[in-house]
Amino acid sequence: MYHGVRFDMNFKQLWQEGMKDWNGELPERMTDDSKEEAFWETFIPKKANALDDYAAAIRTELLRLIEPGDSVLEVGPGWGNYTFAAAEKASALTCVDSSRSVLDYLQEETRRQGLPHTRFIHAKWEEYMPPAESFDVVFGINCYYRMQQIDRALLNMNHAAKRLAIIGLTSGPEKPHLYEIHRQLGCKIKFQRRDYIYLTNMLYELGIDANCKIIDIQRTYRYDSEEQLIKANLAAIQDADYDRKAAEAILHQYVIEHDGGYLYTHQFKAALLYWRPQKLYASGALKVEGALEAKEA
Repeated sequence: MYHGVRFDMNFKQLWQEGMKDWNGELPERMTDDSKEEAFWETFIPKKANALDDYAAAIRTELLRLIEPGDSVLEVGPGWGNYTFAAAEKASALTCVDSSRSVLDYLQEETRRQGLPHTRFIHAKWEEYMPPAESFDVVFGINCYYRMQQIDRALLNMNHAAKRLAIIGLTSGPEKPHLYEIHRQLGCKIKFQRRDYIYLTNMLYELGIDANCKIIDIQRTYRYDSEEQLIKANLAAIQDADYDRKAAEAILHQYVIEHDGGYLYTHQFKAALLYWRPQKLYASGALKVEGALEAKEA
C-alpha cells in the first residue's frame, strides 16, 4: 500500500534500534515479560491516584476526538492518565495491557469511581487481534516503548477502529541543560532516539495519511536535595571524564530553589496522530501471525 515519496530509510528498523541501550543491547524489560511485570507490580502502588500534571493538556485534546456514544479501546493504559476521563465520556471502554498489575489496579479503580462500562483484556497489543471495526475509537498514548513489531501494532489499531485511531507520544525538546552541556562542554549525551515522526512515516508507508496535532506541555520536577537533582539530571552524560563543576553550573541555570528543595520546569511537546481507518486488506498487511488468545479479566 506504499504511496507517494520513497524514503531511503527503514523507519521500523530505526524504531527498533532506538529501543536498545547505549551499549547496543536490548534492556531486559524489552524482552522479558516477567521483568516488565515486576516493574509494574512495584511501580503501580507509587503512582496510584497520582495522574501526571502534564497529561492534562493531552487529555483535553484526546477527549475532543471521543464522542459520548463511542465504544473506545485504550492500548497500554498504564496508571490511567487517560483511562478514567475516556471512560467517563465514552459509552464503553476496553483496556488492553500486557501487565496484570496494571489491569488489576484499573479494574479496582474504575469500580471505585463508579465507571461500570469498562472491561480489561490481558494481552500484548501487537499480538492481540480484535475483530475488524470492533470499536469506534482506538487510542494509545506513550505505550509503544516495548513494541518491537511496531508495524503490527499500528495495523492492529487501524484494523480495530471504526471511526478513528489515535496515537499519542510525548516528544522533545529535551531538558535544555543537556543541550547546553553538549554545546558548551562537548559532552556526548544520551538524547532520545525515538519520536512520533517515525510512527508518522511508518503510517505513511502503509498508505495512511495521519493528521498531527502538536500540544505544548510542561512538567515540573521536584528534587529534595542537590545530590538528587544532580544525579537525576547528569545521568544522560555519556563521557566518563568531563568538567562536572561546569556541568553542574549549567544545570543550576534552569533550576530554582523552593521550600527546601529544587524545582526544574521542563517545557516540551506531545504529538497526537489520528486518522480515519483505511482499508488495507488487499495487501494482506493485516494478517498478523501468531495472534494470541486474550484472557479477559
